[in-house]
Amino acid sequence: MRPVSPKGRQADGTGTTASDGTTTSDGVTPGAAPDDTATPSGDAAPAAPAPGGAPPARRTPGGRPRAPRPARRPPAVLVVPAAVAALLALLPLGYLAVRALEKGPGHAWGVVVGERSAELLGRSLSLAAFVVAACLLLGISLAWLTVRTALPGARAWSVLVTLPLAVPSYVAAFTWLSAFPRLVGFWGAALTLTLVSFPYVYLPVTAALRGTDPAQEEVARSLGLGPLRTFLRVTLPQLRHAAAGGAVLVALYVFSDFGAVSLMRYDTFTRGIYTSYRASFDRTPAAALSVVLVVMTVALVWAEGRTRGRAGQARTGTGTARPAVPVPLGRWKAPALLWCGAVVAVAVAAPLSTLGYWLAVGSSATWDPAALADIAGTTLGVAAAGAALTTLLALPVGVIAARHTGRLARLLEHSAYAGHALPGITVALSLVFFAVRYAEPVYQEIPLLVCAYAVLFLPVAVAATRAAVLQAPPVLEDVARSLGRSPLRVLRDVTVPLAAPGVAAGAALTFVVCMKELPATLLLRPTGMDTLATRLWTETGSGSFAAAAPYAATLILLAAVPSYLLGRHRT
Repeated sequence: MRPVSPKGRQADGTGTTASDGTTTSDGVTPGAAPDDTATPSGDAAPAAPAPGGAPPARRTPGGRPRAPRPARRPPAVLVVPAAVAALLALLPLGYLAVRALEKGPGHAWGVVVGERSAELLGRSLSLAAFVVAACLLLGISLAWLTVRTALPGARAWSVLVTLPLAVPSYVAAFTWLSAFPRLVGFWGAALTLTLVSFPYVYLPVTAALRGTDPAQEEVARSLGLGPLRTFLRVTLPQLRHAAAGGAVLVALYVFSDFGAVSLMRYDTFTRGIYTSYRASFDRTPAAALSVVLVVMTVALVWAEGRTRGRAGQARTGTGTARPAVPVPLGRWKAPALLWCGAVVAVAVAAPLSTLGYWLAVGSSATWDPAALADIAGTTLGVAAAGAALTTLLALPVGVIAARHTGRLARLLEHSAYAGHALPGITVALSLVFFAVRYAEPVYQEIPLLVCAYAVLFLPVAVAATRAAVLQAPPVLEDVARSLGRSPLRVLRDVTVPLAAPGVAAGAALTFVVCMKELPATLLLRPTGMDTLATRLWTETGSGSFAAAAPYAATLILLAAVPSYLLGRHRT
């Protein structure tokens, strides 16, 4: 017989000894009920069921409680609104299927495998790859400098580097073209899209840096690792999920951008689709090209989901209250300041300076302040409505993506990304197609425009919500459920309050991109209604650059407010 410890457990910790000397291997006394567990003294004690009928905690063969696993099937209170969001996001795909197959599968397939499609595919992928790589470099480096180092003026820099969110891609392209007329083609489009989209990486990486435990980095430095090796071996792996989510948003933004590539005269799928729509009444080629764009989006989201796994970075407690000890820059202080200053100068100061020039010396700058104020109010109203609807639809999808596994969870999350890579003109035409046939009262009304914003920008809010929920410890939700709380009350009382800062950041991002949206607004706005983006496009199209400058400047100023708040109060 193996030796028995004084506490009633064997010396190897694999069993217990009952009062009659019988030894078991799972800590259960013979004759006890299956749910009885061994106490520290070896006596059997029945496990009290958790309130609300929850089963007792599962235990390992050594007697230790197993970590709770997330439920594989999400509750109906999340599935139903998430399904509504997914159906709305998939509506453009139904339109594409009808249009693409209008003349038979053979005709559509011929367009897909044609030389033009291959050319657009290569150009779109090369542009997206370059912009994503550049945004990762800018976003991660700036986030680390402003959060983890003793950078002079770090708080001011953190606000300034978020301001490019307020600059629409077509405004940035206009300012660069007016200063450098030869800056067209790939490099012009790549420069413009990089400068307006790198905050999509910077913001989630900054939030992740502030939410991770700095003790791991301090231990690494105490063991002799320098700042660079600590960053590469300890900090960077913890930022993988946040950086990957931001990179996906950047790639989707590049795939769906229309204004910058059009002004820079660089053909991608969006410009090719728009040209096809304008060149012919035959919608089949444009619909087939849009299908290819959707396939690219699904492949991108699937690949990102496969690489990220299910791991999270949640902490089970608040831990130490002290902030991270800033890393001294030493001789790298001047290069770090130069790097931050160069990014802000190119991404923010250059566009604003160009607009100031047109406002100051443009002879066609005759504009009505009352009309400008009215258009600005309209822009704020529709953008706020779009952000509110998008955030409400994204909340259940983001919670499901963060807390649940299985095919249904993956299907709902992937469906939410479907409309974001579609050009706004395709989303707008699909909603027109639906409204004319099934919802005529909302045709060319604000609710239809708000729905278009939700379809286009649902991934922005979903990504922010998912990241925020992953930061919240799931054990708190498990405790609430064990106390008898319903799924709705757990969502309302635990999940949403914990994730609220991240959800609010997603709502602010959505508000900014709704204000800047152009092609869908051009097609779906009510007759006689203008937003700052549509009026800017109209003036630019007629060559009145100075007349367009006041609308561009107002749009940037309005979008700068939530961008500033994101920079100061990011999570």
